[in-house]
Amino acid sequence: MTLKLRSFGMSDRGLIRSGNQDALYSGSWLVAVADGMGGMAAGDLASSMAISSIAPLDVATPEDELVAALQRAIEAGTARIRQAVREDPEREGMGTTLTALLLARSGSCLALAHVGDSRAYLFREGVLKQITRDDTFVQLLVDQGVITPDEASSHPRRAVVTQALQGEEVSPAYATMVPWAGDRWLLCSDGLSNVVRPETLTEVLAQYPDRTECAQKLIDLALHAGGPDNVTAVVADLVAE
Repeated sequence: MTLKLRSFGMSDRGLIRSGNQDALYSGSWLVAVADGMGGMAAGDLASSMAISSIAPLDVATPEDELVAALQRAIEAGTARIRQAVREDPEREGMGTTLTALLLARSGSCLALAHVGDSRAYLFREGVLKQITRDDTFVQLLVDQGVITPDEASSHPRRAVVTQALQGEEVSPAYATMVPWAGDRWLLCSDGLSNVVRPETLTEVLAQYPDRTECAQKLIDLALHAGGPDNVTAVVADLVAE
């Protein structure tokens, strides 16, 4: 029995924004979410460049090459964004978050890459855990004990990221984990995590075994909460086959 990744993702521009700067990838080995910033055209471009740079990793990759493969893909995406800014100086400041999960061909290891404030959550045996750490100003305040996590969720500067893919040197977080059969992962943009509480995310991930229905319900909840931002959700299950 080998663990396989089965995923479904969807995105919505929300109820306020005129366009959607989020991008996603939902594959058999790889899932990823990117949330663009820096104006409509540039934000769209940055997130799509990040996803198109990492999408070729949706192949059977040896366990000992996972992190290196993610690093190379992110470097390629960074170079593409840097070149795009050189070609059009009006794109200066454009960038994107990126959160990606890659399963080894053996099914025995997962690698996670993260930069920005999109998130990866692991739902295992009924418990939801946020695996990524936000690269944001308010997270720094939480780490310093200046504010509580609850206060961070409504802080006026919660959208200020301290790190993103913007064509410059960046230090993404990388981690490897042992997957379990039955694990469910949620990768999402802050358009979901900023407006839907963790307890509600937990309920939906538990109550909707169908990945498509689960992702749709999460999007609907964000829209019902006002949909102030683009919202993207990828639901990925580890299944034994």
